[in-house]
Amino acid sequence: MFRGFLQKLLVAMMTVPVCLPLFAAPTLSPESLLAQGRVDDLITTLQSKVTYSPDASSYNLLCRAHMLVEDWDAGIRACQKAVAIEPSNSRYHLWLGRVYGEKADHSSFWSAASLAKKVRAEFETAVRLDPNDVEARSDLGEYYLEAPGLMGGGKDKAETEAQQISSLDPAQAHIMKARIAEKKGDLPVAENEYRAAIQASGNKPGTWLGLAEFYRRNGRLDQMQGAIEHISSSSQSSPYVLMRAAEILVRAKREVPLAAQLMRRYLSGATVEDAPAFRAHYLLGKLLESQGNKQAAAEEYRAALSLATNYAPARDALNRLNGQLALSNSAAE
Repeated sequence: MFRGFLQKLLVAMMTVPVCLPLFAAPTLSPESLLAQGRVDDLITTLQSKVTYSPDASSYNLLCRAHMLVEDWDAGIRACQKAVAIEPSNSRYHLWLGRVYGEKADHSSFWSAASLAKKVRAEFETAVRLDPNDVEARSDLGEYYLEAPGLMGGGKDKAETEAQQISSLDPAQAHIMKARIAEKKGDLPVAENEYRAAIQASGNKPGTWLGLAEFYRRNGRLDQMQGAIEHISSSSQSSPYVLMRAAEILVRAKREVPLAAQLMRRYLSGATVEDAPAFRAHYLLGKLLESQGNKQAAAEEYRAALSLATNYAPARDALNRLNGQLALSNSAAE
């Protein structure tokens, strides 16, 4: 009897690996999903988490996920809940201000005016809670620079923020001063400040982005391209910098092959939240489409939607392209 029991036990042990995997697939953290641009997976994970165990960090991450796919209303609701749970957290106020700002950028004038007050209030609260947060001060300075006086804006206020940033991050302070000078129409001073930012950073590729954008805005496209080529040739360029450099070329409709090369370099390595992978696939699709490679473009749009089903730009582009391909195939028959 005992021998029969051992035989049954042996059979059971042999069948366990068939039913259960020896090694469970690793579960990625929400932060990793966010960095990889896997927004669908991230939103599903976080919504499940906040349903049973709500916490400020999860709501903040959920807000940022909704922002990436341009769902401003859902982002606002999530960020408001993060702030409600931890009202003394500077970063949560900063993100709430950002999502208010994105909503304002996509709203009518009167709605935007109402939202602008909320943007300012959240940015100012973020700075008050953490005066050493360079990102918060930079965002607040940008608000002061762009908003009219009736909404609490003012170049003098932006200059004050730039001075405050100087002791925290000299390179970022020069970038802020460059933006102020450009806003005043003093382009030579602005260019000098962008170059001072590059020098203060130790020639980091990221600071060349500001100069490249400055040249693009002012129609100096040859110099813009030179700055981008400096970035592309540097071994120190971060993933975010590669993506942003490609975006600048896309906006300028310049050097499409180089832009596509930078986008592929970005997608071949580690991706980051600030440059979501699905957006990179979408932009690469646009570049391929502009070169006449519609089949490859459609593949990139599908790749974008596999990560973010509700990303409207990729969905609309794929639908349009599918319609064109269908007409082309019909005509060929």
